[in-house]
Amino acid sequence: MNKLFVQTAWQIMESLRDADILESALSSSLEILQKSIGCEDGAIWMLDDQSESIIAFSCCGPNNYVGMSAKPEIGILDRVMSTGNSETDGQLPNGIPLFSDDDTTHFPLENILCVPLKTPQNTLGCIHLGNKKGGDFTDDEIQTVENCAAIIALDIEDKGFQFRPNEDRKAILSLRGIVKEFMSGDEIRRILDGIDLDVYEGELLVILGESGCGKSTLLNIIGGMDQMTEGSIEFNDQDFSHPTEEELTDYRRNSIGFIFQAYNLMPNLSALENVRLIAELVESPKEPLEALDLVGMKEKANNYPSTLSGGQQQRVSIARAIAKNPMIILADEPTAALDFETGQSVLMTIEKIVMEQKATVIMVTHNVEITKMANRVIKLRSGGHISSMHVNLHPVSAKELEW
Repeated sequence: MNKLFVQTAWQIMESLRDADILESALSSSLEILQKSIGCEDGAIWMLDDQSESIIAFSCCGPNNYVGMSAKPEIGILDRVMSTGNSETDGQLPNGIPLFSDDDTTHFPLENILCVPLKTPQNTLGCIHLGNKKGGDFTDDEIQTVENCAAIIALDIEDKGFQFRPNEDRKAILSLRGIVKEFMSGDEIRRILDGIDLDVYEGELLVILGESGCGKSTLLNIIGGMDQMTEGSIEFNDQDFSHPTEEELTDYRRNSIGFIFQAYNLMPNLSALENVRLIAELVESPKEPLEALDLVGMKEKANNYPSTLSGGQQQRVSIARAIAKNPMIILADEPTAALDFETGQSVLMTIEKIVMEQKATVIMVTHNVEITKMANRVIKLRSGGHISSMHVNLHPVSAKELEW
């Protein structure tokens, strides 16, 4: 038994044992394999019995596969699923038909390893790793990935995990190749480096990462409060890469709602007046008192911010955001300044507007526990790269979170 397998398998088994949500554990296992084998790219693909296709629900590295599906009888993934055997490919600089013959889904990959997620009874999906550093996969590396994939597959089967992907939803915002640079002394610092991201209708998308990784910068670019250095943005099926000042103002006013860590309420206005002030600026607002009622603050409508607790002020901030009837709500560390119980109540309010109002919310946080309630989770790493992305098929209720 090779040393690499022992070390990698131990980390994966710990991840599978300790995680509360299997999807999160699978994402962590993929990252462990990626780092252990020395690959820049990877994804876990699961078989959807209903469509008889394999769909990516977790990925790590620069390529965003999540939600993509492998077409029958095309590409390496389908062959691995059909035969139950691993496959490797060498350098294919023009793009490899990993799962499709559609040029739009080709990624610049080389040194590919695809391994089935296989139990003695079933092939549940597969794992692919690509862009391996330092050349071809060794026999020990291939054996390690195969054996770890078997451990993962057995855990999936043992826990009765049923892969039922969410129905297709429209992408209302698409970012491609987003780069953000700024001057730091005499040097140019790159805080975002080639971000590709789609945001879908009615989802809670959580962006996770440590301080300084570019989370808030990305949120500010999405919100039209900062400009990208390079890249393209498509909003509501229209190119929005280089908006005019008038278009940008209209976008911020009518399409984006903001929830700030510091609340940013007007101290000389009541809760109702704070909400009404914003509602009067937009084209099709929600009734301000209705917005307060949705967040449980109707009875405090005439209170001034100084008489409200931190959690109550944040809920007024949420009411102010939803009163605009925006297409996207941006929440930047909305619970960071709150204690656990108050923070949890704020998260329950956000959860309510996603479920009942079908709102699209993008939340930035450094709190890993909050990712459990998300529909999708994106991790940013230092240097402004997306290190991983996964789908939560069964998000946890905010009232079940603990930290």
